[in-house]
Amino acid sequence: MPVILSPSVLSADFLRLAEEIHDVRGVEYLHVDVMDGRYVPNITFGPKIVRHLSTLGIPLDVHLMIEEPERYIEDFIGAGAHFLTVHPEASVHLHRTVTRIRELGARPGIALNPSTPPQAVEYVLADVDLVLVMTVNPGFGGQRFIEGQLPKIRRLRAMIDALPGPKPLLEVDGGIDPETTPLVVDAGAEMLVAGNAIFGRPDRQEAIAAIRAAAQGR
Repeated sequence: MPVILSPSVLSADFLRLAEEIHDVRGVEYLHVDVMDGRYVPNITFGPKIVRHLSTLGIPLDVHLMIEEPERYIEDFIGAGAHFLTVHPEASVHLHRTVTRIRELGARPGIALNPSTPPQAVEYVLADVDLVLVMTVNPGFGGQRFIEGQLPKIRRLRAMIDALPGPKPLLEVDGGIDPETTPLVVDAGAEMLVAGNAIFGRPDRQEAIAAIRAAAQGR
């Protein structure tokens, strides 16, 4: 199956955001990192920006790196989130949160930080549509890929494949470029978040093609 791409707007030029999004036309999703300055040491977007992004024609893969995400899921889904991903450490009642995301019409996801073990999400895997593995510490773009996360990706691939019925997509975010793409795809990733490797290149379509080719030619 061809790799699914979700370029991270965190690496885009915010002064010309609509043009930046136009430059990545043809990708399956846009990845939107929402940070509150508490769960991670950075502050980024709120629902208003997500609402503007939702008008640009590409479905939104929204990653909530915030404390108590259950307080804000209705706002982000109302703003146009297609996928809405939360962290198990940030939500005390994780099952209730992902169930509520689905009830409100979005596709629920769960994210694992580098130090979060696969067992932390084992009992909600069947209730989500996306599992996101962070291969950098969350909070900032442009970080170096943590190769030690590859065994976690493999383990989650096995856990997902063992599920009966529909299975969540396995997504990887952090340091993704044409060099690291074959590593994570070989480990079982189906969906990739790339920031600087796409928006940091002068020709975005060429950058997208290079990642797709790396995934296919591994």
